[in-house]
Amino acid sequence: MYKKVPLLIALVWAFGTLVQAQWKSVGDNIKTSWATEIDPENVWPEYPRPIMERSQWKNLNGLWEYAITPKESHQPQNFEGQILVPFAVESSLSGVQKRVGEDNVLWYKRTFKIPRDWKRKRILLHFGAVDWSAEVWINDVKIGMHEGGYTPFTFEITPFLKAERQELMVRVWDPSDKGPQPRGKQVSKPGGIWYTPVTGIWQTVWMEPVGEKYIEKIRTTSDIDNNKVKVKALVAGSSYGDVIEVRVKEDGKVIKTVRASVPNPVEIKLENPKLWSPESPFLYDMEVVLLNKAEQLDRVKSYFAMRKVSMGRDKKGIMRIQLNNKNYFHLGTLDQGWWPDGLYTAPSDEALQYDIQKTKDLGFNMIRKHVKVEPARWYTHCDRLGILVWQDMPNGDAGPGWQNKTYFKGWENQRSPHSEQIFRKEWKEIIDYLYSYPSIAVWVPFNESWGQFKTIEIAEWTKQYDPSRLVNPASGGNHFQTGDILDLHNYPEPDLYLYDAQRATVLGEYGGIGLPLKGHLWAKDRNWGYVQFKSIKEVTNEYIRYAQKLKELVKAGFSAAVYTQITDVEVEVNGLITYDRKVVKIEEPRIQKINQEVISVVGD
Repeated sequence: MYKKVPLLIALVWAFGTLVQAQWKSVGDNIKTSWATEIDPENVWPEYPRPIMERSQWKNLNGLWEYAITPKESHQPQNFEGQILVPFAVESSLSGVQKRVGEDNVLWYKRTFKIPRDWKRKRILLHFGAVDWSAEVWINDVKIGMHEGGYTPFTFEITPFLKAERQELMVRVWDPSDKGPQPRGKQVSKPGGIWYTPVTGIWQTVWMEPVGEKYIEKIRTTSDIDNNKVKVKALVAGSSYGDVIEVRVKEDGKVIKTVRASVPNPVEIKLENPKLWSPESPFLYDMEVVLLNKAEQLDRVKSYFAMRKVSMGRDKKGIMRIQLNNKNYFHLGTLDQGWWPDGLYTAPSDEALQYDIQKTKDLGFNMIRKHVKVEPARWYTHCDRLGILVWQDMPNGDAGPGWQNKTYFKGWENQRSPHSEQIFRKEWKEIIDYLYSYPSIAVWVPFNESWGQFKTIEIAEWTKQYDPSRLVNPASGGNHFQTGDILDLHNYPEPDLYLYDAQRATVLGEYGGIGLPLKGHLWAKDRNWGYVQFKSIKEVTNEYIRYAQKLKELVKAGFSAAVYTQITDVEVEVNGLITYDRKVVKIEEPRIQKINQEVISVVGD
């Protein structure tokens, strides 16, 4: 017995070494330091949905088989090699780095086992995000499909399971910019402000066991004016007599327990609640429990914050954005969420958190998440670190032409019925997915006329569907007198060229100061920024010059501003940080100081 132990250890070590040898990042482009730390047997191991967490789960990330075939072909009999999930096939970290295109499809396959202690449970299979159209098979049975590249989706797989090993297969088709679907900055021919396409699985794939009845979703709405929070639980398989119990915790201690019968919301009154803000991002922990009589049927961990986003006039009559009923200037960065090695997918959770923390360190209090939606953990990091989020809808289709200096005149773009249906479905799914994250303050359906259509109708629907947040109908235009915000773009310097006395007027993009740094470039010979300089000191001086001008424009009417951008992206070198996240390209103390001066201009 004792002699077998060293042999067993050696075999385990040898297997791990073999797996490591089967995968390596590919390509000659720059990479982040986190790329060297990836373990293909333990990639993205963190719980993927911390706002609704169960104790049992199984991670399906890791090495899968893959194949790329013509779109019309059947399931492949032979696969081409291995791909590291959850990195898109075009990325370096996938170990593949191949293009797929609109005429082909990408196939994935792997096997897995159900843990023995999950017997007599319903098994849910979760996909964090797959771009764009995904069909899923379990043990050669097609169990469903999902369209939409930015939101999670789930299948119950219990009826299709075998006694021992299970086979999972996924087919993905993504037309990128050849289709009308939301795609953000992805194009088949990258260059300038347009980037590499992303196809397939790009967020964690995982499973969890649940009972016959279980909590499917939680929707949390705070009301600081009445010191209340409302928790609405969607319960799968519920019947009359089921009860939802919410236990609110402060600093680890239960301070309130309230129950309501399903499907009624649970309303909780808090005495002197602690409010959430970027300066004090206090979160209440809570447990949400599904009961029937004395029996606990399900239990999840969650959290919420007491905060309010609204608008009001300052002493000069300027319409201001407010946080917790006080005028509050939003100063943020444009954050596109791209990575040189993982493209849409950060190499690790530590990397994912880095950009948020660095934004805070530089004195900003907001992030505009630009034409991309992030994994759930990103929003939880924003909640916990304390940073406001303006959430863009990823753009798709085409636009009517850009009129950014005046209110729009002419005919709006008319999408096909199919294109419009895709937009409406995916926008609603995004809002549903992100509704309970307190950091999100503003919804942004359109950017710079890209795919913009029926602006007034879309803005009004968004506000009606979620009245707890502000609606910025079209960042940078085309401009309509609808929603809560008029959003101007101007490069490189800030400029207040249009003003709306009835809404908050903001500068949704400005800056773009470029600094190419040798050894940290995606491409050596085609880098650009809106303006370019040669040293960190020059960039810092120019940033401060813009900020001094911005301070005066805040007094004149701006209620928020977004600097382009937090990091370089592919051939764009106008980030405050290099694309590989290895060099901060400005003098941090000076930037932090001037940012705080800008924010403090807005008072009562």
